[in-house]
Amino acid sequence: MAVQIVKPRIRGFICTNAHPVGCQANILSQIDEIKEGIPYKETGMNALVIGASTGYGLASRLALTYAYGAKTLGLLYERPPDGRRTASAGYYNTAAFHQQATADGFFAQSLNGDAFSDEMKTEVIDQLKTDFGKINILVYSIAAPRRVHPNTGVSHESVLKPIGAPYTGKTIDLSREVIAPVTIEPASEHEITDTIAVMGGEDLEMWVDALADAELIAPEVTVVAYTYIGSPLTWSIYRDGTIGRAKDDLKARVDVLDQRLADQLGGNAYISVNKAVVTQASAAIPVVPLYISILYDIMNAKGINEAPIGQMRRLFSEHLGPGLQPQLDSERYIRLDDRELQSEVTNAVTERWGQIDTDNFHELSDYAGYRQRFRNLFGFEVGDVDYDEAVETELTF
Repeated sequence: MAVQIVKPRIRGFICTNAHPVGCQANILSQIDEIKEGIPYKETGMNALVIGASTGYGLASRLALTYAYGAKTLGLLYERPPDGRRTASAGYYNTAAFHQQATADGFFAQSLNGDAFSDEMKTEVIDQLKTDFGKINILVYSIAAPRRVHPNTGVSHESVLKPIGAPYTGKTIDLSREVIAPVTIEPASEHEITDTIAVMGGEDLEMWVDALADAELIAPEVTVVAYTYIGSPLTWSIYRDGTIGRAKDDLKARVDVLDQRLADQLGGNAYISVNKAVVTQASAAIPVVPLYISILYDIMNAKGINEAPIGQMRRLFSEHLGPGLQPQLDSERYIRLDDRELQSEVTNAVTERWGQIDTDNFHELSDYAGYRQRFRNLFGFEVGDVDYDEAVETELTF
């Protein structure tokens, strides 16, 4: 046992520890939202969630478990506790999920390791054969800085940069909490290629191939991956930048997978375009914390804002639940970013973007809310948690 008082260690967009009780409170709150938002229906489905410990992947797992009774195998790549050093938030999220799912009579297993590796694919296949059988739904929700290619052994690093010309704009300096100018130099061809290798669709394709070869894909299977498009304010460094190029690769491969699954199994592969949310990854992207702070202030005032769990409640209750046909746009995307991209929302964000500076950004944005949501990710500033009380940090799942 390692009982200790855990206080946040935060610098800018980096938090190096997490609070297990705060993370547990987050999980319980999200479970309640699913229970209240989707009538329970027992389906007997098996779900594989790749990237299951935070954000949209975690929310997907909660929705599939608590709305449809799915048996879930979750993959994560998280730091376990080590003596006085706490685990990462995703590790504690998973421990809390397992504790509650077990108490509620649901079957769940998790594997902690590199989802890009052949070793993890083999381990997953063995686990599915032993305890699950064929999967009915595959959720792919990975946002990674690095991938070692399993065939070549080459290490690829993803970058978030514009393509062709520098980007100059404004951002929140999270360390000093001021509005500051930012210039991002354009990516090299090598950086573009590397980012596609990490964040594109090749790994998802490899997962489907491995599962198909092992005869672990059920008829009428659903595969879903996640992407983001966002407002034109962020396009230079996102949609039209290196990440956007990687997401184009993901889209092309998912379209091919969709046709293949339809022909062979009567299944489908989709991409859900989700809204901007606060994550540790997004906090590291220049411009995005400022954009989200303005966006949330406007969406909260309209009563249309959603956290990842709210987005996944919509995805699985309106598009991908049992017996449903998803509503697709002309490019075959599921659009959960519809509220973010309402014209009155994007116009208001653009107007404030032109006005905002260090003197007024607390009035023109919900930066205080952004800051709290960022801390919430790691289990801090959550509800009624007593942060002066010593807690057990050596948890397992």
